Amino acid sequence: MQEKKNIEVCFSPVLFSNFRNPGAIAVIVDILRATSAIVTAFENGVDKIIPVGSLEEARASKEKGYMVAAERDGLVQDFADFGNSPFNFTRERVAGQQIVYSTTNGTQAIHVARDCAQVLIGAYLNFTSLKDWIVNQQRDVIFLCAGWKNKFNLEDTLFAGAMAENLITSGAFETICDSTKASMDLYGQASADLMKYLDKVAQRERLRRNKLDDVIEYCHTFDVTRVIPVLRNNHLEALDISPGEV
Repeated sequence: MQEKKNIEVCFSPVLFSNFRNPGAIAVIVDILRATSAIVTAFENGVDKIIPVGSLEEARASKEKGYMVAAERDGLVQDFADFGNSPFNFTRERVAGQQIVYSTTNGTQAIHVARDCAQVLIGAYLNFTSLKDWIVNQQRDVIFLCAGWKNKFNLEDTLFAGAMAENLITSGAFETICDSTKASMDLYGQASADLMKYLDKVAQRERLRRNKLDDVIEYCHTFDVTRVIPVLRNNHLEALDISPGEV
């Protein structure tokens, strides 16, 4: 019998050094909204996304001629072409483009995890293809929740719980990680009416105040796409998945 691989959930980028496992897959989770937006961009044909941590880097990239998506606290920066809503990343705007991307939480989480064996972008939008890919890789997996300014958040933890539950059900994974078990318990409470549970989410209220909460239902829709973004060197690109691989 094949040895089961381990699942861990890291609730914040500031905790990630405690999960160091260079052989693991790291899945970056920022459901509202960065990873949902990134998955949407690749579904709509973007060529590459270059995540940068600071607004200074993003501004300098704009001056070099790159298309730039940049936001802080949900608000589009004045120099950017657009912000962080998945609805910004339409096929008409992004197909074939290379986009520099800087967000409040998600892009920092990507950089924190860059030394893992693979860094993948997770969302409900690519849930099943991501789950199947992880099973086939036969590696430990760490779900890195981007959180909110290094604090715990509900929406990323719910996704991690949903994915952990599915991976354990597959028979290929196990866990003794308390944060993984807590995230599964939380998803178990929320899953009967996920949209109602999301009323508790602080980020939903932040988005609502800025009239940006039109994305909530979309960002919690399962299996819109099979695309899986992966970090290669300093940029994200779509995994080349052969038919039948996932």
